[in-house]
Amino acid sequence: MTLNVLLILVLLAIVLAFLAWRRCSRTLLALVVVMWLAIGCGPVPIWLLNRLQSYAAADAPIAWGQRNAIVLLGAGTVRTGNGRVEANLAAYGRIGKTAMLYRACRQTGRLCKVEVSGGDARRLGESEAAVYADDLQRLGVDAADLLLESRSMNTWQNAQFSAPLLKSWGADRVLLVSSGFHLRRGMLYFTHFGIQATPVRADYVDGEMSWLPLAYNFTMTDVALHEYAGIARYHWYNAMGWNVQATKPGSL
Repeated sequence: MTLNVLLILVLLAIVLAFLAWRRCSRTLLALVVVMWLAIGCGPVPIWLLNRLQSYAAADAPIAWGQRNAIVLLGAGTVRTGNGRVEANLAAYGRIGKTAMLYRACRQTGRLCKVEVSGGDARRLGESEAAVYADDLQRLGVDAADLLLESRSMNTWQNAQFSAPLLKSWGADRVLLVSSGFHLRRGMLYFTHFGIQATPVRADYVDGEMSWLPLAYNFTMTDVALHEYAGIARYHWYNAMGWNVQATKPGSL
């Protein structure tokens, strides 16, 4: 996405040069070079990601309730060379963190459920919830303690479809597990549907300072901008009255 924007700006600068607007063309090209270096060499993705993940930089102690629900947000699936559908690379940190929290919860003697939220967004024939549930069971999560939400196709639907599931089970403590960069948007959506959750980051990503532009930094910039766009869209839709009515906080 970021590289596409820079390419469009370069093409625009070329058009301006053909139109004899040479000063505008040179200014735009200089801007493209500055942006390319600022992003590719690390300052922009580092700044964006640090702001996005600042409130989830460290794990806070968990105060377990009587009926605890650990919500795992999906991060995609892939089809392997032998035709199997598996969790993709970004998902395993979330799956592992969820299993760790489940074991910690069980050690307290309280009731503990793991809700796995994610449908078949890539149309591979199996939902993220079902695929991740298999991995969680191999990591020691009891099948009887799994709640599967397999309809959602995005983070908004994760929250929307999780709310009635958590309410029907009567959870009095909800933990929301996702990547650090995704938690701010996830918490915003879950709060909209009345779910007061504790955010728990499964991983933390950052840009990389370099003398030469790195493709990795452009990727991390795109990841961060996707989250900021989702947050901005939420507030815009609220202002326009396009979101479904918010659920009263704590009504879960």
